[in-house]
Amino acid sequence: MDAAAASMDEAEQRISDIEDKFTENNEAEKKREIKAKEHDLRIREISDSLKRNNIRIIGVPEEEEREIGVEVLCEQIIAENFPNLGKDTDIKVQEAQRTPIRFNQNRPSTRHIIVKFTKYSSREGIRKAAREKRSLTYKGRQIRFAADLSTETW
Repeated sequence: MDAAAASMDEAEQRISDIEDKFTENNEAEKKREIKAKEHDLRIREISDSLKRNNIRIIGVPEEEEREIGVEVLCEQIIAENFPNLGKDTDIKVQEAQRTPIRFNQNRPSTRHIIVKFTKYSSREGIRKAAREKRSLTYKGRQIRFAADLSTETW
């Protein structure tokens, strides 16, 4: 009888130890998940701050920039849609490029153009003018200006 009671006590102790370890592992997993979410948030914030001076131009036909370059194309779009803006402020395009190809059969669309301005104020001036004008075109085709944010922020 004593041997059976000792075996029961030992089994209960093992079960208790396993339950404690299980609880510790669950708590550690929850902490890891919270830290991972915090890290993702920080990465998103850093990504958005790096893209702070960027504007995304949507709807410009493919191959338009082949002969003149993307930077010149962007300057033409800005001059065509905001003739007063170019004269009043010193807007300089630092860099411009097409986004990589992501083929989606359900939604065939042109690749966007990402424009990086030298100053944040230039970007904000253009976005404000675009909101006020509402209807933007390039060679008669409807285009849109949007903030270039990380995909998680959208």
